[in-house]
Amino acid sequence: MHFRHGNRAEGPRPAAPDSRSLAATAAALAARFGAITGGDGGDDDPERLREVLAAAPVGVALLDERLRWQYLNAAFTAATGLRRADLLGRAVGTTAFAGAVGTLRRVLADGLAREHATGGPDGAGSPVPPGLRVRYRAVRRAGRTTGVIVVVLDDPDPARDQLRELEQARARLALLDAAAERIGTTLDIGTTGAELAAFAVPRLAELATVDLLPPEAEPAGPGHGTPRRLHRAGARSVPALAAALAELPRPGESIRHREGSAAARSLAGGIAVLTEPGPEDACPAGTASLLVLPLAARGRLIGLLTLGRTAAAPAFTPDEAALFGDLAARTATALDNARRFARSQGLALELQRALLSEPGSPHPNLSLASRYLPSGSSSVVGGDWFETVRLPFGRTLLAMGDVMGHGVEAAVDMSHYRSALRDLAGMDLPPHRILRQLDDVISADDSARPATCLLALADPGRGRWTLSSAGHLPPALIAPGRPTTLLRVPTGPPLGTGLGGYQQTTRPLLPEQTLLLYTDGLVERRGEDIDVSLERLAALRLPATGDLDDLLDALLHSLVPPPAPAAEDDIALLVARPRQR
Repeated sequence: MHFRHGNRAEGPRPAAPDSRSLAATAAALAARFGAITGGDGGDDDPERLREVLAAAPVGVALLDERLRWQYLNAAFTAATGLRRADLLGRAVGTTAFAGAVGTLRRVLADGLAREHATGGPDGAGSPVPPGLRVRYRAVRRAGRTTGVIVVVLDDPDPARDQLRELEQARARLALLDAAAERIGTTLDIGTTGAELAAFAVPRLAELATVDLLPPEAEPAGPGHGTPRRLHRAGARSVPALAAALAELPRPGESIRHREGSAAARSLAGGIAVLTEPGPEDACPAGTASLLVLPLAARGRLIGLLTLGRTAAAPAFTPDEAALFGDLAARTATALDNARRFARSQGLALELQRALLSEPGSPHPNLSLASRYLPSGSSSVVGGDWFETVRLPFGRTLLAMGDVMGHGVEAAVDMSHYRSALRDLAGMDLPPHRILRQLDDVISADDSARPATCLLALADPGRGRWTLSSAGHLPPALIAPGRPTTLLRVPTGPPLGTGLGGYQQTTRPLLPEQTLLLYTDGLVERRGEDIDVSLERLAALRLPATGDLDDLLDALLHSLVPPPAPAAEDDIALLVARPRQR
């Protein structure tokens, strides 16, 4: 049976049919289903009737002429509290309905329907709770009785119904509150999908999968076609289904749902599908009840939440489908937020990588190497940048900077800084004058973000470094047989403040010494004093000879927490070493 997704208004709600009319309809459907399965179905589709019965709000079961349980829908197991595994294929006399055997035999004998209230003379041994009625109706084929339909229905009781509605509302609020605490704790798609699957198992189901549409495959809205592939963002099951679940696509992999499957029907119509799994459904063997819920956010279908239960658990009911549909609607927003964040982060990262080209071709007297690592999934890409400018007389200007903030805007500002730096470096100004001019240019733009910057002018011909800083962390000097040395550099305010006041200092540029420029993501740790962080860097003994890329690998291995790269902030690195002539 299909349910509309969400709470979209569909006009005035019609009055709910009473339980007797529902029972009559369900009994008629069940009778038709019994006739079809017995070989007298005409043009009716048994799978479609089975699907309708599975989602019917009235409990329906089917017994054959030997009074063996052949079929139970979800509402029947929910009303009686019995499990499919305890009934299917077994004779009535060996189950909780043993007290109704006499009544059932009379129905088989004369073909007349019978009904009793719980606890009445005909209801001895009936397991249905007080306030319910049980109706027995014969299934006839070719003029003879071939089975019995068992229908469980409510006795009208306004007070009890009101209490039940209050309990359902309380359960709904409790479920959504618990979900809000556990789902969407980060803006990472994989984490959010895993949180949703973990919340559902075993609380709601024995199996849960979360499948998301790739952005380019999203339909304009629910009911606008079925895309070919989805991305699995989460999966969880009870231990009994773990081996079977492992055979299906795992989180991070793509999945294609077959035409006619419950998932395909849910995607095509933007609706919830409650059914028994068929051969076309991609679910672990042993799944007996399937509930597929569309995930829609901001008017767009973004994926599916699929829940499954084995025969050892009660089948999903229409009430559960409505309740879990509210959960899906709520968590779809968290998933969509994570998707939007991922797209924004991807754009920023692509932009930054495009702008952060490899260092320009240096003079033959200087070797260079660089590295850029984006932060972990908890933060967007930052505004870290570096640049090298080849100058006359064998000199090379090295720059390392960090634009304050994160995201596309920071990456764009970073490109402005680099462009301005290249223009000013062409004027052959000393480093502190370049910073002063950069500060004037950036502070004139009200929309530009401040940035720290460190300039290092390499002059191998004169054997010296000229250094100047605008609020940046000190460079490090790496020499053979010695700990890493942090160089003292006069530090002025960040660029873009308009305060100026930059100074410079010089240091000897010696063979086999390597200068390291870096951004704060290399050393800073949340909750730690920056002096402690810098001391950790200064205590390192890094390879001062050999390939510069090997030095960067050793540096990152020593300072970046595993699994690498997993830095709390972006990391940009630039190293330079004079070449022997």
